[in-house]
Amino acid sequence: MPDPVASALGLVASWAGRPVTHTRIKGGLSHYIARVETDDGDRWLLRVLDPKIAATGLGLPLDQEIANTVVAAEAGVGARVLHELPGALILEYIDGLTLDAPAVRARIPRVAQAARALHAGPRFANDFSIFRKYDGFVALCRDHDLPMPEGFTEWTGTVRAIQETLAKRHITDVPCHNDLLPENFIEAHGRVRIVDYQLSGNNDPCFELGDIAAEASFDPDDVERLTRAYFGTHDEALIARVRLNAIMSNLTWTLWFVVHHGLVAQQRDFDYNAEAATKYAKATGDLTDPGFGSLMDAAGR
Repeated sequence: MPDPVASALGLVASWAGRPVTHTRIKGGLSHYIARVETDDGDRWLLRVLDPKIAATGLGLPLDQEIANTVVAAEAGVGARVLHELPGALILEYIDGLTLDAPAVRARIPRVAQAARALHAGPRFANDFSIFRKYDGFVALCRDHDLPMPEGFTEWTGTVRAIQETLAKRHITDVPCHNDLLPENFIEAHGRVRIVDYQLSGNNDPCFELGDIAAEASFDPDDVERLTRAYFGTHDEALIARVRLNAIMSNLTWTLWFVVHHGLVAQQRDFDYNAEAATKYAKATGDLTDPGFGSLMDAAGR
C-alpha cells in the first residue's frame, strides 16, 4: 500500500512544479502536518488526513474537515486553502507565534476577537454537540473495552443535569472550532489566527469559550474576562455557562485521549494516559468544588 505522506509530498512537488523539502511539525496528534518549501523560499503547510481519525469519532469525515477549513479561510481567520489533494490539503503557511497557555491568558481580548470573527463567518456544513461527543466516546470505550478513568461513569447523572441546565437558555449556534487548545492559535501581524478544523461544527459559542478556558487552564477571573471580552457585557449566567462548558470539555476530551490511545496508532513521545488523567482531574476538581451548585443555579437563570 503506498505511503499517503510520500504520495502527498509527490503531489505537492508536482503542483509546485519543482522539488520541495519538508519538515514535520510536532504538536498535531492525529494527522501528519509538515512545512514544505522550495529552494527559492516559497513555503506552505501540508496537512495529510488520517481516515482512522474520522472512523473513531476523533475528528470529522475528511470531506467535512476540508470543507470547514475552506469556510474558516473565507471568514479570514483560518489559513487560506491553496490546493486540495486526495486526503490532504496545501495551506497557507502562517509565519507567526504559536501560542501556549500563558500566551493565551495574556491575550484574552485578541483571542476573543478571533473567536468572534470565526463565529460571524459562513456556517459550517455540520453541527457539533459536546454531549453527543461525550456519549459517543463512552459507547466506544464500552464497545472496545477501553479503560475509562476510575469513577468516570459515576458522573453520568451530573452530565445530564448540566445538559438540561444549559438547555434552559437558547443560544444560537455559530460556526465553532471546538478544539481550541493554545497551539491552534497563531499570532501573526498583530492578530490571532485559528488553525486545525478537525472537530469543527456549528455549536454554542459558550462551549468554544469554555474549551479555550479548559485548554489554557483559566481561573474563574480569566473566564470572566474572556466571556466579557466576547459578549461585550458582564452576565453572570453566561459566565457560569462558559464554566460548565469548560467542565464538559475536560470530561469529554479525557475520553478523546483514551480512545486515541486504544484505537489509533500513538506517537511514541506523547503520554496519552497522563493527558487523560490531567483533564479528568481538572473536571472532577470543578465538579466537587463547593461552588458547583451555585454555578448550576446561575447558568439556569
